[in-house]
Amino acid sequence: MSAPLRLRLPATSANLGPGFDAAAVALDFFLEIEAQEAAEFQINATGRDAERCARIENNLILDIYKRLLEENNRPVTPLAIRMVNGIPLGMGCGSSAAGRLAAVAMAVHFGQLGWTAEQILEEACALEGHPDNAAACWVGGFVTAANEGRTVHYARVVPPPEWRAILVLPADPLATSKARAVLPDSYSRSDAVMNIQAVSLLGLAFAQGRGDLLRLAMKDRLHQPYRAPICPLLPPLLPLAGREGILGAALSGAGPAVLVIVGGEKSIAPALALIRSAINDLPEAEIQVCRFEVAGTRPYIQPA
Repeated sequence: MSAPLRLRLPATSANLGPGFDAAAVALDFFLEIEAQEAAEFQINATGRDAERCARIENNLILDIYKRLLEENNRPVTPLAIRMVNGIPLGMGCGSSAAGRLAAVAMAVHFGQLGWTAEQILEEACALEGHPDNAAACWVGGFVTAANEGRTVHYARVVPPPEWRAILVLPADPLATSKARAVLPDSYSRSDAVMNIQAVSLLGLAFAQGRGDLLRLAMKDRLHQPYRAPICPLLPPLLPLAGREGILGAALSGAGPAVLVIVGGEKSIAPALALIRSAINDLPEAEIQVCRFEVAGTRPYIQPA
């Protein structure tokens, strides 16, 4: 019998404007899971979207867990899972990446597959279809990532400790498939060049603590202009960058949540006042202040 497995997987915010499918940062609210072998599958879920997280059928985590064990010729060991979910589903906060990493880690642990931490990340990225959210969730911090076949290459830096993130979440979620469906098949050279310039600044801004660069470094022409009509918080919040301590703003992942970055604790109150004023016509929006998470998923799965 395998020992119980405990995982704490952080939320993530991807793209950060121009880093489409390439950049993400981990945030300090979490999906926490404790799993142990049992006679039958059962999930005790609390926190956000608890009813959806607790269902046995059509459950992202269980479906991936079962499939990986079957594909690797391992018995499907039933699990009793206790789950505390702090990541809103369908909001662009990396819930699917956290769930997929959890599922792969559980299959490796209870199926005794002997995969390394790198193999777990690669499988989760393959399931996601892009490496940004999964890499940031797994290793923490600000991450840029790329696939070469199944191999995932990433670089990581620790964001400036004084920076804070403000997430603004609307009442209704948005399916990533719908957010991707509105994107065009091609872009102009000028739009592509502008994004290359911005994302180049973005990585160095996080690495060097250059908050003065974020207003420009979080500008985007590849996805945000096309998603704005289905992400109602974006049009009023995007222009706030550069005001009241707000360093930059962008869709969080595919949306519909918006990520706002401020320069420190003293900037939170004036930034919140400005945000609330800007979204006064959307009173159901939720605002969450958080820090950047640098530890990633804990505990890491060690090589067998």
